[in-house]
Amino acid sequence: MIRINLLPFRAARKKENIRRQISIYVLSVVFLFTVMGYYFLNLSRQVNAMTDEREKNKKELASYAITNKKIEESKKKIEEIKAKLNVIRDLEDKKTGPVHLLDEIAMAVPKDKLWLRSLLEKKGVLTLEGTAMDNDTVALFMISLEKQKHITSVDLQSTKLKDLPKHKISVSDFVITCKIYSFKEKVEGKAEARGK
Repeated sequence: MIRINLLPFRAARKKENIRRQISIYVLSVVFLFTVMGYYFLNLSRQVNAMTDEREKNKKELASYAITNKKIEESKKKIEEIKAKLNVIRDLEDKKTGPVHLLDEIAMAVPKDKLWLRSLLEKKGVLTLEGTAMDNDTVALFMISLEKQKHITSVDLQSTKLKDLPKHKISVSDFVITCKIYSFKEKVEGKAEARGK
């Protein structure tokens, strides 16, 4: 009977298995490090890209801050200009106000029937003194005054009949008081001050 020693064959096979396992382990470790290196480089690239984007956004935000500051300065200038324009308009209204008032009074006077001797304005109250052909003419004049834009109220203070023997007629001397636009503005200004 022939005896075959299988021990060296088994030892060689065992060595081959160990070599194969070590190779698989080493290749697995190399593959793992390769994959980890790839992910590390990829993440590093993404982090660098995000850092660059953040820096770019910071610079852009800084440029917007400068723009916002300019916008705020422009808004302040616009408000100042609006305030100045309002003052100019107010001055123009006050400058032309008396002219409009005198024009309205002149338009309200019945022609050839009423003559004004004096106009006196004090604290928004205008006092008109004059002479009319009769009391009806005074009433007509008062109605015309009430219709005017710059006059808010009209009150008859007195009328007095006066004879003119030289012309053989009787006339009525009258005194009328009116509240005018400036009085209205002052009253509104006080009301606003109380509201605040």
